[in-house]
Amino acid sequence: MASKKTLKIRDKREKRVRSKITGTPERPRMSVFRSDKHIYAQVINDATGTTIAAASTLSKELAGKLAGKKKVEIAREVGKLIAARLQTLGVDKVVFDRGGFLYHGRVKALADAARESGLKF
Repeated sequence: MASKKTLKIRDKREKRVRSKITGTPERPRMSVFRSDKHIYAQVINDATGTTIAAASTLSKELAGKLAGKKKVEIAREVGKLIAARLQTLGVDKVVFDRGGFLYHGRVKALADAARESGLKF
């Protein structure tokens, strides 16, 4: 579990990142949240405040695929899933929001997998 000091630092970083990016109907914001066990990605239209699509390690499509894999490999699967869901909705460009997390490891793996699957950001 993250310490209070780590959470405070991440909150400061998150505010700094969010002040510079917003999601529009043409380019919605893809937000990533990483916990100790799971990783979540959701695509948000900030103009209306609605979630367009979401994917996580708890998604039913990934239920059987994740057993025995490492966390970075699981993050890649979530990135592919969110990209596939967005392509069915006709969205191909997003703004990436790392949510205060450093851009390495699982966050980077999710972003790279989404790019490889056809998303542009």
